[in-house]
This record gives sequence, C-alpha cells and structure tokens, in this order.
Amino acid sequence: MLVGVEYPELAARTGRFRFGAPHAVTVGDDGARVAFLRSAGPYDPAAALWVLTVATGAVTRIADGPIDSYAGSADLSVLAWATAGQLACAGRGPCTAAEPVLAPRPDPTGQSIGYTTPDDTLRVIGPDGDDQLLAGEPGSGVRWGVAEPTAADFGRRRGWWWSPDGSRILAVRSATTVSLHLLDLHGGWVDVHWDRETYPYLVDVRWTTGNALLTVLRRSQQHGLVLSVDPRTGETQVHAELADARWVEPVPGTPLLLPDGRVLVGGELAHDGFDARCLFADGSLLTPPELYVRRVVGLIADTQEVLVEATEGEPAEQHVFAVRTALGGNGAKLRRLTTEPGWHHAHLGGDVMVIDDTIRRGAATVPLPDDAHPLPYRPRPLLTRVTDRRLPAGVLYPAAHVSGTRLPVLLDLGAGPGHQQVVTDARSWQDRQWWADAGFVVVSVDSRGTPGVAPSFEKVVYRRLADVALTDQVDALHALTGKHPDLDLSRVAIRGTGLGGWLAALAVQRRPDVFRCGVAIDPVTDWANLSPAFAERYLGNRADNPEIYDHHALAAPGGAPLLISPTGDLSEEREFVIRECA
Repeated sequence: MLVGVEYPELAARTGRFRFGAPHAVTVGDDGARVAFLRSAGPYDPAAALWVLTVATGAVTRIADGPIDSYAGSADLSVLAWATAGQLACAGRGPCTAAEPVLAPRPDPTGQSIGYTTPDDTLRVIGPDGDDQLLAGEPGSGVRWGVAEPTAADFGRRRGWWWSPDGSRILAVRSATTVSLHLLDLHGGWVDVHWDRETYPYLVDVRWTTGNALLTVLRRSQQHGLVLSVDPRTGETQVHAELADARWVEPVPGTPLLLPDGRVLVGGELAHDGFDARCLFADGSLLTPPELYVRRVVGLIADTQEVLVEATEGEPAEQHVFAVRTALGGNGAKLRRLTTEPGWHHAHLGGDVMVIDDTIRRGAATVPLPDDAHPLPYRPRPLLTRVTDRRLPAGVLYPAAHVSGTRLPVLLDLGAGPGHQQVVTDARSWQDRQWWADAGFVVVSVDSRGTPGVAPSFEKVVYRRLADVALTDQVDALHALTGKHPDLDLSRVAIRGTGLGGWLAALAVQRRPDVFRCGVAIDPVTDWANLSPAFAERYLGNRADNPEIYDHHALAAPGGAPLLISPTGDLSEEREFVIRECA
C-alpha cells in the first residue's frame, strides 16, 4: 500500500487508487446488459471495455485498453470507441472510418455509427460500411457536431444527437453564433427555429423518445425556455419557462419526456416559506420541498417512477430516490433506495439500476467486478454546521493527534465556490488526510455559493461572491474553535484550485490578519478573461457592472505570503506551507 509522501504524487495525481474499479457505467435500455470501463487490476492504468449480462452475471471483456470513452446502441448490442483516432466497434460488421475519429456513437438501433473529425466535420458510417460526410465546412472555422466552448459552462459536452429511430441527427453548428440543425442521413436538413438572438445559450439537448427537447437561456441567464422540436419542420414549441432573479440553474437530466406526455423540468420553490430545488411536470410539483434534487437519472420502466440523486436534510450526503410520476393514486410519492450515509450514485436502463457498484433488478443484486486497490487512509472528518448561516464544515485531525495539542490549520477550499467540499465520501478526504498527517488540522467549509443546501444559500453570492465567500470562511474558522480548541488560529494557511485558488489569493491579500500564507493552484486571476457565461452567472454583465469586476479582481502581490502554482506540486506546496505557517 502506498502511504506517506509517496501517496499524493503517485496516487492522487494519477488516480492510482481507482485502477481496477468500474467506471463510465452504462445500462442498456432493456436492462439486459451493463457496459463499463475497468483496468485489469490495481497496477494497470489501461482501462478495458467490459459487458456484464444481467440475467447470468457473466462478464465479457470486449476490448483491451487503453479506452477513454465509448458509446453504445440503445440495448448495448453494438459498442463503438476510438483509440488514437482509429475507430473500433463490437457487435456489427463493417467498421472502418475514412477519417480520424473523435467521439464515435452508434445510433440507437445499432445500424449506423456517427463521429466527428479533427477538422470539425460530422460523418456517418452506414449499415453497409459506407462512410459519408454528413455536415462540414473544413478550413472555414465553422464547426459541426462539436460542443462550442460555452457549452462546458453548462455541463454540456456533446454537439450532436441521434434521433430515437436512428434516421436523423440533431447537430450543433458553431461559428460566430450557435445554431442547431436536423440532418437526414440521405442528405436533407432543416434548421431548428428559436429566437437565438434573445436566447443565445443552448444549455441542453435531450432526444430519447418523441420530439427532441431543448433548454435555452438568455445571456443574463435569468430566463430560459424548454422547447420541443418538430422533426419535420424544425419549428419549436414552448413547454416550460425557467426564471430566477439571479440565475437559472437547470437540473441535470432534465427536461425529460414522461410516458403520459408531460415534460419533467427542474425548478425552484421559493414561496410560502419554501426554499427548495424540485421537479415539476407541466407545472405540477412532483418532489417534496425537503428534497434538494441534484440530478435526474432516468425513468424506471416497470414502475414509471423517476430515479433521482438528491439530498434530504443533510447536505454532506447524496442518496438515490424513486419519485412517483403518476397523476392521482395512493402510495408513497418518494422512495429512498439508499440507506447508509454516503455519496451515492446511480445509473439506469429499463428496470435495472446500478447504485454505486451494485446492479439491482427487483430484489436480485449483482456486484460489478472491482479489483481496485484499497484506499490508503480511513479519514474520519468531524462534520458540523456553524454560524447562524449553518455553514457545512468538516474538521480533520492527524491520525495520531492527541487532544490538547494545538496545531496549525489548513483551510482547504478545493475548487472553491460552486463545488461542494464537505461530503460523506472517504475518497474526497484522502489528500486532506495526507495534509493532516503532515501536522495540520485540515478544515473545509462550504460557504454560501455552494450547491446542496438550498437555492437561496447558493445564489445569495450574486454580484458579491468575494465578500460573502470570504466572510463565511473566516466566520466559520472562529465558530469552530468552540468545539475544536486545538485549532491554532494564529497559524492558518489557505489553499485552493481554480476558483478556489482565486479565493485563496484574495484571502491572503484582504485578510492577512487571519491567513498567514496561501497556496493558489491555477487560480482565476481576472474574471474578465473568463467566458461570459461563467463570469456573468456570478457577477452580471461587465459592461453594466465594471465596478463589480474591479472589486473581484486580485490586487498586486502583497499581504501574507502566497505561492501560485500553475499545475500543483504537492511537495512544493507542503514545504511552503510548513515554512510559512507551521
């Protein structure tokens, strides 16, 4: 087992302790097969592609690694992937591409395979193996089927989608603006029509049954529409409106077309004392206000319930729930499917669920094969809520800590606001335990601006992120000393990455009375250099609010000592923090 100094460099940086564990899990729509990536063991980084047959539990190795990603037909009878630009597939005949391949994807029926190329064209290999250019303008700067840079700010990584019957493709065309087009495999196409000038952001596209569903937002992100696309004409119909005075935060996995024709969308309940992130079907509330919905996994075939990942009360935990969608009727509206405290995930296909690493069909369970190395540490963070804002906080001591021994503090921000750090997941505390065993009490605080508690908690930072987030971190440190007197607040270091790096740098500049030193890994240094979609979500339009951007800018070097690291070198970080703060 790797421990000590060797652990972070050799393990944390390479994902060493995930080698041999299943990931990228996909369940076929009929529940017959489960596909996943997994290396051969704890010392093998090259992930191979496997398929498990649910009825028998038999596991078949489809292809050797390294395979980074794959896609399958609806029932997973056909699988496709790319290695070093070369197309490979299983379950079908001709599989030769005319161009270097990126992100191949079989159509739901398994007859054709679509892919994009390095020169941003979209091509399709038909049932007989012919490879045709479906859309492309090489050398023009126009990109077809590729997610535009702004898409990543909304969590969208795809730029094209198959129709359920495999006869058409819905593709993004991005140049100076983003548009969407329905492409027929025989060469015809129609434009998808919506007011792109008013709603320039294409947030999500889902086409699993019926008509395709789109989510689009205004540039301010304070108003959006859920649209249904007529595949014959490209005309769109409004199914729902999304609005928020700060910014709209769509629930991942929505919109979703329900069997009765209603459209499921995520939204917020903010009246009559409620402050909840919920699901609605054509305006009807489906989830109870005490449930904070994080993601919709899909529709359970045999019960017509929606499977969701959500938080119920304790923001440090994520559980899996089944939500009833039927109108009227008796019985529970909500079933919790996970019981142990933790951070649970789910995948779904037909009537088969994969929850964490266990396949469930009815009362029967089958484990996914796992040959990962055991985690090196067994951290026991002490979780609590502090201040009148009930900020989630976690405190982690060295394994050999003796009560009554005061220790320097490392305030670990992780990726910063917008990214939850205080979670019941041993894997997320491994690096922090390594820091603790180097002689620190490691503290993490989910300041306002972090998801998981309530919409108002998350969005109160609008146009004042710097002041709110920094105030919360400082107040939480002082509040924790009541229960944790061994925290020596005269020796506090702060550390973060990306947006967390920005906040760490801001902390040592503005509050050197609290923070003796800081480490900023690949920090955001200028909000004006970020994409408008990301920056304006928090700060508004720069043209309208230049003073807000100025207030969130880092000053010239000054204040407490600060180490800025472009990529993060844990040995360098530890040496700096021990020298300056311990």
